[in-house]
Amino acid sequence: MQIDTSTEFGARVARRLENDGVAWLTTVSADGAPQPSPIWFLWDGETILIYSQPNTPKLRHIAANPRVSFNFDGDKRGGDIIILTGEAQVEASAPPAHQVPEYAAKYAEGFRRLNMTPEQFAGLYSVPIRFRPARLRGH
Repeated sequence: MQIDTSTEFGARVARRLENDGVAWLTTVSADGAPQPSPIWFLWDGETILIYSQPNTPKLRHIAANPRVSFNFDGDKRGGDIIILTGEAQVEASAPPAHQVPEYAAKYAEGFRRLNMTPEQFAGLYSVPIRFRPARLRGH
């Protein structure tokens, strides 16, 4: 999926994918209920890299149904809505979080707030997930 950054909406989407620190990944449980989870992420221009702790419901949901949505908080007045939908999968070949320089730089302050080194974070959040967006909507 390509984002048309020549439009105001597309430029805003690209800016938030680059700069925002927290978004929501919504998976679907076995009984069909949506399960939103706040996540840290890294946009590479085509896909989103997310790290998860092992053995979480989110990982079980993705294994059973890879269709997910990714969205940002709105502006509290019904605006700045951005929703990406597509598929996610565990990507075992991705390096640990602390070995992805862009991820480590983006979340350096977050690691400090958690009183963790990047290596400690990578040890706890050791399962890489790759989200491939297929559709974008919002306003």
